[in-house]
Amino acid sequence: MNTVETEEFAPEWLAAREGVDALARSHGPLPVLAEHHRVVADLGCGTGSLGRWTAARAPGVERWLLFDRDPRLLALAADRVPGRVETRLVELARLRAADLTGVTLVAASALLDLLTAEEVRAVTDAVASTGCPAWFTLSVAGRVALTPEDPLDGAVTAAFNAHQRRAQRLGPDAIDATIDAFARRGYRATTFPSPWRLGPDHPEVTGMWLRGWAGAAAEQAPDLPVADYLRRRLAALEQGRLTAVVHHDDLLLMPPEPGDRP
Repeated sequence: MNTVETEEFAPEWLAAREGVDALARSHGPLPVLAEHHRVVADLGCGTGSLGRWTAARAPGVERWLLFDRDPRLLALAADRVPGRVETRLVELARLRAADLTGVTLVAASALLDLLTAEEVRAVTDAVASTGCPAWFTLSVAGRVALTPEDPLDGAVTAAFNAHQRRAQRLGPDAIDATIDAFARRGYRATTFPSPWRLGPDHPEVTGMWLRGWAGAAAEQAPDLPVADYLRRRLAALEQGRLTAVVHHDDLLLMPPEPGDRP
């Protein structure tokens, strides 16, 4: 695992991004999910930010099942998610229907773009076997809009997107791949835009995002003059001139109605 990937899951980064995540997530799915969120499985739960966000906006969850492959993050989440909480240490490629017994909603935040096609298939099969809805928030869409523009914006974005697809991860292809996988099981999909809006109002997380985003691009395309690009962008941020819209999508997947066929 390289440095960029390690930092992606660092508690410090997860804590820094929680505020912009909270502002970005769409409220659109909440009325539908209110009928289904009695027992929620949070896949790749991190420090439990989705549980905290949901508790403040959709009360009524009786129990959280928190899944992650990192025992350190599971311990943090168990202490920080309100209500009754259980934890599961699991690799998502090995997720099975039995792991979701009693679950009425499967959820995740900032997860899909990190998965491989094999992991998406495992998640789809497990969820579809339960017949419950799935709600995946904040998946990267592969589009970034920075103001003011820079001639290298497009090349850095392309290099970052290619980096996201390394090690067979789906990256910005994840939403479409997940919709297709669930459609084969008869699920109906609705997407909701959930963009990060970064800039002088969030200087710490904007700077951390810039460094991580540019760092991944530099790993992928070492011939790009990313160091100079990053210096220009950080200088503009310090001067209060830089804003960035980092596009994400939320995805709601509803199971087939009785009588429907996949």
